[in-house]
Amino acid sequence: MANKKHETLYIGVTADLKRRVTQHKESRIPGFTQKYNIHSLVYFEEHTDIRDAITREKQLKKWNRAWKIKLVERRNLEWRDLFFEL
Repeated sequence: MANKKHETLYIGVTADLKRRVTQHKESRIPGFTQKYNIHSLVYFEEHTDIRDAITREKQLKKWNRAWKIKLVERRNLEWRDLFFEL
C-alpha cells in the first residue's frame, strides 16, 4: 500500500485483502498506515499457504526502496488504487 506515487510504502499480510484494505482506507487501524495516510493498494500477491505469504512479506520488508518501487511499477506503472479491481 502507498499514500502517493513514490512516497511512503506499507507491506503487510492478511487472509482477507478486501476487509483489511477497507480498514486502512477508513483509518480504523491505528499506527503506521493511519499516521502516514496510506490508503491505496498499489500491489498485492496471492498465496495459497499463509506461511508462504508471511515468508514473502518478510522478504519484501528487507528489500531496499528502489527494488520495491520497481516491483510495483512492473504491474502498476501509474500506481492506480487496485482495491477497486479486486
